[in-house]
Amino acid sequence: MQNKLLKFCLSLALIAPFASAARYTVFVGTYTDKGSAGIYAYRFDSWSGKLTPIGLAAGTDNPSFLALSANHKNLYVVNENPDPKGPFKGAVSAYSIDPKTAKLTLINRLPSRGNAPCHLSLDHSGRMLMVANYYSGTVTAYPINPNGSIGASTFFQELKGSGPDKDRQDVPHAHEAMVSPDNRFLIVPDLGSDKLWVYSIDPAAAQLHPATPPFASVRAGFGPRHIAFHPNGRWAYSIAELAGQVTAFRYDAPSGSLTEFQSISALAPDFKAHNQSAEIQIHPNGRFLYASNRGPDTISLFMIDPATGKLTASERVSSGGKEPRNFEIDPTGTYVLAANQVSGDIVTFRIDQKTGRLTPTGDKVQLSQPVDIVFLPEQ
Repeated sequence: MQNKLLKFCLSLALIAPFASAARYTVFVGTYTDKGSAGIYAYRFDSWSGKLTPIGLAAGTDNPSFLALSANHKNLYVVNENPDPKGPFKGAVSAYSIDPKTAKLTLINRLPSRGNAPCHLSLDHSGRMLMVANYYSGTVTAYPINPNGSIGASTFFQELKGSGPDKDRQDVPHAHEAMVSPDNRFLIVPDLGSDKLWVYSIDPAAAQLHPATPPFASVRAGFGPRHIAFHPNGRWAYSIAELAGQVTAFRYDAPSGSLTEFQSISALAPDFKAHNQSAEIQIHPNGRFLYASNRGPDTISLFMIDPATGKLTASERVSSGGKEPRNFEIDPTGTYVLAANQVSGDIVTFRIDQKTGRLTPTGDKVQLSQPVDIVFLPEQ
């Protein structure tokens, strides 16, 4: 009897990480200058970790980053059309989602009021959309209409400043528009000025207002790219593209201010070659932080101290391809999907729930220049 009970307990321990296993539709944004045609859809089974191609969900130009509406009915997309010296060509598009076929139908498309829009996000109420334009260093906001369409832009601002790297930091380069967990502030990492700009959010008017203070600075030449908030809402972590560093901040919810308390390298101590760090994500359990590096082509794992928020480097694993521009943790916290832009593949890793370590599952799908991944729960 004791042996049977032991076996039963062991079986429960084995399936515990998969207790919330589910099926998802995965949408992947791409660059379309080397064979891709737009946004692609896949089925993802969080029990097996298998990613199965469905096909082209929508044909469109350079749909690099995607944002899913809270009601799961719409997908919003930046069309990252770069023209650093000419007229603005960037756009933002709204699509309706067919949950049965994963096909996307264009609702409308508007100018992003900038060149190379590289990131977008919705406020948590779903009433407001915010876009970061990289080349022009501008931030734009729009209302979302009841039918899911994007309304006329209600906010536009050009960022100011520069950094010491004359090739990459001669002008501002807004690289992300990230909404805080409390839905009160927008954080815009600016690679060009070494600042993270902070705006208070007014969803009813679809307006942004500079916070006090209006920005947090990182060390000169770092080039902040993306930011991730801890589930506890008290800490935030930014990945620096140029320096390959992760900067940890204390987040003050009333003011939106960010106060640095740690900076730690995402690279191996002996790595001296060219690198551009890219994505940063925190596991849903709040214990693990991951960052990708385009140079050694690795994903770095950090342990997060639950009392202080400080990071300790744990391991660096190959992304399984060339230039991991983006990766995403599946909603169950069981797998990481790494989008390798240059090698043109999406590689799946299983997450060790105790240590956070990543192990390739052997599952890989080919796709020209994948850039961003979002998960849609299947109905």
